[in-house]
Amino acid sequence: MPRTPDVTVAAVTETAGRFLVVEERINHRLVLNQPAGRFEPTALLGVYLWRNPASGRRTLRFAFTGAVADHDAGQKLDRGIVGTHWLSPLELEARATRLRSPLVLRCVHDYLTGQRLALEPLAGLDLHAASAASADVVTL
Repeated sequence: MPRTPDVTVAAVTETAGRFLVVEERINHRLVLNQPAGRFEPTALLGVYLWRNPASGRRTLRFAFTGAVADHDAGQKLDRGIVGTHWLSPLELEARATRLRSPLVLRCVHDYLTGQRLALEPLAGLDLHAASAASADVVTL
């Protein structure tokens, strides 16, 4: 039976042509990745499925674009994160071997081409409200 993919969320945020990335330690290696912390999403950038050729592990990534209103460079970082950086697309491309996966650059490129999808289809289901709404449905 095929193994289910690891599901991740990425926040793609840009200010003045630079993208926020985190530097994190994964398997004793420092890599660059998009953050997944406090963030106000405005659009879905895309849903990406990637298979790591070295390990065979698959990742299903939901990437959102939006704003980080309260980024504080002095804030205590999450476990495994060693730093944050604002890098241009060219700076990210120059560090391609240090990216956590090729999805980092793919998301930046999709952002730069203007790709945006509405958030509404991703709305969570409130089971109480859904139950009440279904009680109002008239069957013929």
